Amino acid sequence: MSISEITEKIQALKAERNAVILAHNYQLGEVQDIADFAGDSLELSRKAAETDAAVIVFCGVHFMAETAKILSPEKTVLIPDPHAGCPMADMINAEQLREFKSQHPGLPVVAYVNTSAEVKAESDICCTSANAVRIVESLDADTILFVPDKSLGSYVASKTNKKVITYCGFCPTHHRILSQDVVRAKRAHPEAIVIAHPECTPDVVALADVVESTSGMIRFVKSSDAREFIVCTERGILHRLKLDSPDKQFYNPSPLNICPNMKKITLEKVLWSLQDMQYEITLPQDMIEKARAAIEGMIAV
Repeated sequence: MSISEITEKIQALKAERNAVILAHNYQLGEVQDIADFAGDSLELSRKAAETDAAVIVFCGVHFMAETAKILSPEKTVLIPDPHAGCPMADMINAEQLREFKSQHPGLPVVAYVNTSAEVKAESDICCTSANAVRIVESLDADTILFVPDKSLGSYVASKTNKKVITYCGFCPTHHRILSQDVVRAKRAHPEAIVIAHPECTPDVVALADVVESTSGMIRFVKSSDAREFIVCTERGILHRLKLDSPDKQFYNPSPLNICPNMKKITLEKVLWSLQDMQYEITLPQDMIEKARAAIEGMIAV
């Protein structure tokens, strides 16, 4: 089948199932194009919760679909490929978090949304890459435990007077963007603004003119008078940036900044997911309630 035929079938099934399709900014371009909403993981889950859709098809990785289920427990949440996981989220589970907490008793835990539902349920509050500094600042404690991303935690620590004790997790894709890649790109494009995701290593973040989440990058580029950008994050975002700002130039600093898990979902898999109502995300009710409390605590801040 051609892309247009697959898209036509997806649209028909979407109407039949009363479904909404979400696509993260790192998804394949054609998957982003058929989505009702494209964006950051939490942003997408919140948008889906506001719809009257009975079914959510989440084109992203597993923890993102879990977050959608946490915020919309009454809806059926599907992920088109159950093997689309997140290596960083997999670096910590509930047992490991409990052990981490036991080493630092009494300290509040901030969990990046890039974590499993069971880890969110063991945490005091969640954060996104966009609001992590604000969340840490909001807590009535001088020392904070931050899981799982040591790079985002390091960035937060540089922006606050609080002590941030980080777990040892990281995003392999962002860590494959090296400082020498950025320096090389800056030499080739001296007028370009460097924008970096805070999941990048501290030396890459230090070279950036702007540090933002993926949605923050998109907003910044649209409003900026600059014409050229070196984009230090997973390359899937370039599709959205080019759509939103076709008159601007974007440079990819590394040949290695591709997340294989994000690329597992294809148009065919979205179609099959809707056809067969697979693969459904299920979570225990008590886990949903505890994880939701950590997310709602963040939203309240």
